[in-house]
Amino acid sequence: MSQTITFKRPDGKECSGFYVEPAAGAKAPGVVVIQEWWGLNDQIKGEANRLAAAGYRALVPDLYRGKLGLDAKEAEHLMTNLNFADAAGQDIRGAVQYLKSGGGKVGVTGFCMGGALTILSAVFVPELDASVSWYGFPPLDYVDATKIKAPLMGHFAIDDAYFPIQQVDALEAKLQQAGVKCEFHRYKATHAFANETHTNPQAPMRYDAALTETAWQRTFAFFKQHLAISRQHLA
Repeated sequence: MSQTITFKRPDGKECSGFYVEPAAGAKAPGVVVIQEWWGLNDQIKGEANRLAAAGYRALVPDLYRGKLGLDAKEAEHLMTNLNFADAAGQDIRGAVQYLKSGGGKVGVTGFCMGGALTILSAVFVPELDASVSWYGFPPLDYVDATKIKAPLMGHFAIDDAYFPIQQVDALEAKLQQAGVKCEFHRYKATHAFANETHTNPQAPMRYDAALTETAWQRTFAFFKQHLAISRQHLA
């Protein structure tokens, strides 16, 4: 079952989002899914459906308020005008709180821009229980690692033209120094290797089905460990 819902942010304002439930319904643990710079499009809804098929309630907050980036220039404009602190501390935190209100643990996962917001959410959303970032991270100065209390997984591309792997190494070192439980995986791939819509050979990004499958297997094992889908949830 999927639908558009509206939930409250911590500041009392409202945000809408795409919500889908698994067969277990409202008893299942939840995952907030954060969009790439394109917006709340069919591709990111597909990732929410993937999580629902695996047994999670999934919620994609509409960070662009209904707008979509139909090309790279428009997507960049929308992303540039997004207040990342507000998106993490209000929209995404509100989405986590909404899923938490139904009981059970809640994680966050996001891709590209959403990957960066996932790491910011680990800082700004104390309610989350685990997070998985896909090939995205914010500037290291924005990451107060001492505030990250939940375990964090990252999937990064060695040949990423947008998020250099050397900065991934620096981020990992910063997290480890602060005692954050982090598990970073590096793939011989380009940016957005898990987005099946990237088929343009001219773009510095390419879908890799095999690596995507590996990354999702790791993600589901991580969420199963930290969000604890139990027989009680599935009953």
